[in-house]
Amino acid sequence: MRIAVYGKGGIGKSTTSCNISIALARRGKRVLQIGCDPKHDSTFTLTGFLIPTIIDTLQSKDYHYEDVWPEDVIYKGYGGVDCVEAGGPPAGAGCGGYVVGETVKLLKELNAFHEYDIILFDVLGDVVCGGFASPLNYADYCIIITDNGFDALFATNRIAASVREKARTHPLRLAGLVGNRTLKRDLIDNYVEACPMPVLEVLPLVEQIRVSRVKGETLFEMVESQPYLDYVCDFYLDVADQLLSQPEGVVPKEVSDRELFSLLSDFYSNPPRNGMGENDQEDSLDSVTMV
Repeated sequence: MRIAVYGKGGIGKSTTSCNISIALARRGKRVLQIGCDPKHDSTFTLTGFLIPTIIDTLQSKDYHYEDVWPEDVIYKGYGGVDCVEAGGPPAGAGCGGYVVGETVKLLKELNAFHEYDIILFDVLGDVVCGGFASPLNYADYCIIITDNGFDALFATNRIAASVREKARTHPLRLAGLVGNRTLKRDLIDNYVEACPMPVLEVLPLVEQIRVSRVKGETLFEMVESQPYLDYVCDFYLDVADQLLSQPEGVVPKEVSDRELFSLLSDFYSNPPRNGMGENDQEDSLDSVTMV
């Protein structure tokens, strides 16, 4: 199974991807996570350091694929998850899609691409061009990470459009949404009513999810010293179980930009009766440190 994870920049894709990868490994699967971002920090939470990228390694070998060995590019992460960072071209030059293609080509040359039960592509930001959409060419499922906010759901709608477009020529389906660190889900529910798709899980607003990224540890690793976080790991395990059931998924039909803007703006124009918007609630909770 190959899974491509997308979502608005900064929404927590890499943190979520790493924890889902471990959850899948805990279910007995061989998992490879491929970071598809020039920042090459997708797997930092799994390895605790920035591993060398495919592109850097190929450049150091003058693009002689026969001189590259698996241990040059595949690194073992926490929980037995193998990790690869595609890397990317210099800022303002080249195409991210080319880099993803070179990564898959090299892994096939190394006879590694088909050795895993699960390959998870963690893809940067919103889909703004065909290059950023290229991991969908290799995926069976797409997962979109979002929150209960305006910008994230706007990005979700654009990604849904990309999935629909790729599904014309590839056996690709949208497995569903994962809400990350959100107190409420009412705006998410409004969106999926307009653009039907599954909601796999909504992760609670827990500060340690964000802290784990900075510490270079997954929630599964943090729970070893903070057992009260065990219930958060159950959310990721639930997502893993849903994926392993090989869901039918959907080919989404995105809503128009004007319709979506009206849907989301109307929600904010009529705030909850308590007078506190979701962002205010998040800010108030983010100021509380859990002990």
